[in-house]
Amino acid sequence: MSASFVVLTDFSALPNRALSYAARLAEPMHAQLVLLHVRHDGLLAPTGYHHAQQAERQTVHALYELAAGQPVTTEVDISDEFLSDAVKEAVHRHHPLLLVLGRPGSATAPQEIVVSAALDLLRHVPYPLLIVPTVGWQDAPLPTRVLLAVDGEPFRLAPQRHTVRRLLRATQGTLAVVHVTDADHARPDAVELLDNLRQNDLVDELRPDQLHEISRPAVVAGVLGEAERLQAELLVVVARRHCLLGSLFHRSVTAQLIQESPVPLLLLPAED
Repeated sequence: MSASFVVLTDFSALPNRALSYAARLAEPMHAQLVLLHVRHDGLLAPTGYHHAQQAERQTVHALYELAAGQPVTTEVDISDEFLSDAVKEAVHRHHPLLLVLGRPGSATAPQEIVVSAALDLLRHVPYPLLIVPTVGWQDAPLPTRVLLAVDGEPFRLAPQRHTVRRLLRATQGTLAVVHVTDADHARPDAVELLDNLRQNDLVDELRPDQLHEISRPAVVAGVLGEAERLQAELLVVVARRHCLLGSLFHRSVTAQLIQESPVPLLLLPAED
């Protein structure tokens, strides 16, 4: 089976910036695209598209036009389920390398809805989730400077743990790692932290100078500040399942990064 990305289409923000970004990323990774249209979800099928039969026909026609215009093989997948169930079915059929979601930030899909949808997907469909900001990324170059943010605790990645490694090989990119701490928390052992990253097959090799440990009172500000300093073109974050279910701190950090990251954000679900 060919590698694929499942792109959650958003007709409130045509031209679809997330799709454009995913298509460019798919080319060097030799991946196909799957455009997933969920008829009955407020995020991916806004009011005005799924109420009238004629509007639905127009939507399907637009989907196939989008698919035909992509630089890689692209198929259309239409579901009558709600978002998480539709994505589960798509994952079962296509076994994608990652899911792709746009962050439109428009009146039809406010930031809070996108954040809620992303967190819901991470809880119920533990697959790598790429979130693409609205502005400035539809024509961006391939990400060659990648920054991985970790919390310093050991983790084990969920399915498709090789996605980052494959991406780095395809784009000939480099990986830096950032860990943000404050005065109340001890820094983790750097050797153990790097060993844990290697054990998860994130990279072929990782040098100590690729780890940046910084002290900041706010985690999100620290991560985004380091991303800006290093001119990162892609931010990768490990999202722990138990934290998404229960920890307000980690859930808050993940939610803030989804909402505030100025660069594409790849969330990697961890099994803890």
